[in-house]
This record gives sequence, structure tokens and C-alpha cells, in this order.
Amino acid sequence: MNRLLLAAYPRSYRSRQGEELLDCLAEAYPGRSWPPPQEVVALARAGVQARARAVVDDTARPWWLDGIHLTALVLAALALVPYLQDVWHWGLRIDPGRHAIAFHFSGWYPWAQGPGTRTRLLPYGLLPLVCLIALLRGKPWIALPAAAAMICAGATFNSNTFFGDEGKAGLGYYGLGAPISARDLMLSGMLCTACAVLAVCRPGRLRRHSYRRLVPVVLAMFVAGGLHIISIGPAFQRGLFALEVAALIAAWVATAATGDYRWLIPVAAFAFIRTQAIVVRPDWFMQSLPDLVVLLLLIAPLPALAIAAQRRQGRALLE
Repeated sequence: MNRLLLAAYPRSYRSRQGEELLDCLAEAYPGRSWPPPQEVVALARAGVQARARAVVDDTARPWWLDGIHLTALVLAALALVPYLQDVWHWGLRIDPGRHAIAFHFSGWYPWAQGPGTRTRLLPYGLLPLVCLIALLRGKPWIALPAAAAMICAGATFNSNTFFGDEGKAGLGYYGLGAPISARDLMLSGMLCTACAVLAVCRPGRLRRHSYRRLVPVVLAMFVAGGLHIISIGPAFQRGLFALEVAALIAAWVATAATGDYRWLIPVAAFAFIRTQAIVVRPDWFMQSLPDLVVLLLLIAPLPALAIAAQRRQGRALLE
């Protein structure tokens, strides 16, 4: 099990010092397959710091371009979350029936015709999924038309039946803040803008990630679709809340370790989208936590990351 902790470190670190780290853990905690919790946290933090330093040391692209790329990835993942179950069911030809995720016309499946149902061609969730895969592979010219189609589908949700009505009027499941439906064009608009910037600014310089990064996405689809997780259930809300908070903490650790501002860009976009959803529809706010707590968790990371970067740069100058 100790080898799982090595996944937090970059490949170059694992090849050089991976076995040495495993030997140290075996010597420090003999007979244990997993170190104590405080040691796990320390190793995970060191892994995030090592990955962040490796990213900053790679000067093949400017920091702001990498930051916009990260922003587009975050927005695509955020847009995909409400439709994980729908895409899973569509891909495997499963009629969710009463387990549909709180959307209208849950029977809109070409292979599940029935009384009161209407036919749609594709699920809306395929669009952010295409964006996410294309951005992972560093191909924004493929993500750009998919993001533009998201804007078109959201703007014509009353008349366009190509993607059906699912998700455009119903609630999605979101951890921090209010739900964001497809007709809220702020998310798709920012994603399209980020993809356009990436497509114009020499996309060949973008970082290309392995398809293995999609394993958590497939696992999330299985959990949401295969286990019929209720979209607005408290358990899923709290689970996604914990995941988003962990991502914000990782961004802070990376910024504090390197003094680089690239992680501030996706955090700022994430906070803006979430806060805008609460301001526009305060009555939709998911009351899983007190309003003030959620707003603080959304806004506080911005000055925290900026201060952490300044302090790290100040220490670097003194050294």
C-alpha cells in the first residue's frame, strides 16, 4: 500500500528516489502496510510540492498559458459533474427510470421509447466530456467547438431538442455553492473563452496529459450511474464538497512551495463561477453548510494564494 503514496510524486522523483522512500517507510513502520495518518498527510503534501516544482521548472510555456489551461480543465470538469450519471446511462444503454437525476423527461433515450417521452440524439454531458478529453491531450481546437455548442444548447434550451431538456432546467449536484444548469451561460462562456485563448496562443506548447488522468472520471461515472446516486443527496454533496476543498488546499500548497501564480487563475475562475451562481439564484443555494462558511471557502483562497506566492518570492530573494 505504501506504493500508492508514490503516485503523489512526479515520475522523475519516483524513478530516482522511490525505492529509497519505500525502504525508509518500511524501516520506520515495520510490519505496517500503511503509515500513520499524519505521515500520509506529510507525504501527500511533499508530493504535491514536488509536482508543483517540476511544473514550474518546465519553461516550455509561460506560466499564464499553463494557468489558463488549468482553468479550462477545471471548468470542463465542473460542467461535466451534473451529467456523469446521464452519460454513463446513455453510453451503456441503460434506462434510469425513477433514478434519473432530477431532470425533466427522464425517458429521452432513443432505445427507451415510451408514453410521454420524446427522442433526443445525444446527452448534453457529452459536450463537457469532449472538452475535458481534448484539453487533457492539449488539443483546444477540438474543445473549442464543443464549448461553443454548450453555449448554443444552453441559449436554446426552450426550443432545441438535439440534446434534450435534461439538465438544463433541473438541479445538478454541486459541493460548494448553488447548482449550475446548462442554461447558465457564464460557465460555458468562460470555458469557451479559455479554449479560444488556448487555440490562438500556439497550442503546440500546451501540456499533454496521459489518458490515465481519465480513470477518476470513469470511476465517478460508475459511482453516479452504476450505483444510482441521487443527484441532490447529502452524501454526494458532502463528498464533492470535500473534493473541492482538497483541490483548493492542493493549490495553496503548490503556490506556497513555488511562489508561482499559475494556480491562482483556476482558483479565481472557480470562485467567480460558484459565487455568481449563488448571487443569481440565492433560492437555489444547496443548504449543506451555512451560507457564510461556503462564501468564505470560495473567496478566502484568492488572497491566501496571492499572499503565499508573495512570501515565497520574498524568501527566494533573501536566499
